[in-house]
Amino acid sequence: MDEAAREKGTLYIVATPIGNARDMSARGIQILTDADVIAAEDTRRSMVLLNKLGIRNKLISNHKFNEHGKARYFISELLAGKSVAVITDAGTPCISDPGCELIRAAVEADIPVVGIPGACAAVTALSISGFDLTTFLFCGFFPREAADRRRVLEKIREGAARTFVFYESPKRIMDMVEFLIAENVRARLCVCNDLTKLHEMTFRGYPAEVRDALLNKGAYDKGEFCVVLEPDEDYLFRKREHVVSPEAMLVDKMIAADCRAKDAIRLVLADENNSYSKNELYAASLRLKELFA
Repeated sequence: MDEAAREKGTLYIVATPIGNARDMSARGIQILTDADVIAAEDTRRSMVLLNKLGIRNKLISNHKFNEHGKARYFISELLAGKSVAVITDAGTPCISDPGCELIRAAVEADIPVVGIPGACAAVTALSISGFDLTTFLFCGFFPREAADRRRVLEKIREGAARTFVFYESPKRIMDMVEFLIAENVRARLCVCNDLTKLHEMTFRGYPAEVRDALLNKGAYDKGEFCVVLEPDEDYLFRKREHVVSPEAMLVDKMIAADCRAKDAIRLVLADENNSYSKNELYAASLRLKELFA
């Protein structure tokens, strides 16, 4: 490493507890104690943790609304030889939390970036799910819009991974479960609430069973949720050695139902054996139109 690189500070990405303050690692405490600057998602919430740990440092906000402007400030501090530690409200930074923009800027400036591992709600939930974790996909917060939700279901049915994990707020957890029931999603769930906290709870079963368990709990709309989903094998799109083209599927439906391409797209999408997306079928209908124009 040349002299200029040695003079630069280090950017530390520090995981913090997701509920239980005792999960803070000794190394993480040391890094936060020694750092010249601590970049926090919410300074008020982070101050509670730092006070418990007896840490008094320069705390500066770094949330999703000011991350672009603040990145330049932190980079200037790092280039001046100061160390910066990034933390979020809970868990590992950048996992559905701010931090990525600052890290990219640090990498471009050839500033050392060091991860300080610790708690992560998604990984913790996966570890206790009991599901097949040979491949898993973290999808962040479950979408709000129906169209986006169905795209997620399509990804699940295509077998993009064996297991999927989502975050969800306490106000929308029941809406998510009800959506899975309405869409007849055949998958087992492991729904974790208030991970690592005193009243941590886990709800397991198919969507309807989880809904009943949440209702039996009573006040289920409190605390953050992490949802792990493992689809049944018969819920996945059945793969065939010889795949029928989307044009052929549309033509077959148009002939069988005596309908236009627009209606054929709807019928194919409703077919459980179909593995084509709406956009792929629409593109196929345009190709058919060009061929027979």
